[in-house]
Amino acid sequence: MAWRWPLLALLFLPPTAMAYPPTAPPADPLGAAEACFEALHSYQVTLRATDAAGAREVIRYAFRKPGWVRMDFEQPHRGAVLVYAPDTGRVRLWPFGLGYWPRLDLAPDHPLLRNPRGHRVDRSDVGVLLAHMRALRERGSAMPLGDAQLAGQAATGLEITGPAGGRADAVQRYRVWLAQGSGFPLRVDSFGADGGLIESVDMSDARIDPPLPDRFFTP
Repeated sequence: MAWRWPLLALLFLPPTAMAYPPTAPPADPLGAAEACFEALHSYQVTLRATDAAGAREVIRYAFRKPGWVRMDFEQPHRGAVLVYAPDTGRVRLWPFGLGYWPRLDLAPDHPLLRNPRGHRVDRSDVGVLLAHMRALRERGSAMPLGDAQLAGQAATGLEITGPAGGRADAVQRYRVWLAQGSGFPLRVDSFGADGGLIESVDMSDARIDPPLPDRFFTP
């Protein structure tokens, strides 16, 4: 789940929150991951995304409930910063970095902020991704992929497939690896109705519940 923003295109340590023992994954890893997300207050992660054409995107992403989002772009458009404020429902954007003109004030559905697949910054957090996976599973199926090590962390894999006949431009299948502990997605591969890869996203350096003061989101 990374999001490619057309104008621009998630500091960061291993997961710290432990919601279930890493040696005993739950019977429903996706449900447990959603419960872990409901319990957390904030997270930081570096999104490293690669699309089917090989285009790469790197974003330092921070989220704090009830919906604060900050994105610091490293690749492409290095230096750009974007902040979504849930209290105002507006996005502040510094295309050339904090302190540099211009500073734009935009609605989250502004065309400059929506990516080709319609993702919005105000709906970009992991909770939204997990909910979408659950909805896809409810209409389709899920297959366990077993356990693995990703970036030195124990993970449980799932392949979630939606029903046949989905939209050509929508995700038809997810392959996700959830950390045994925080339930946080360490890697997510998404595929279209034709079976082709849409995007691969690495989120293996997530930090759960870091202190994120107000000033971090109000620079």
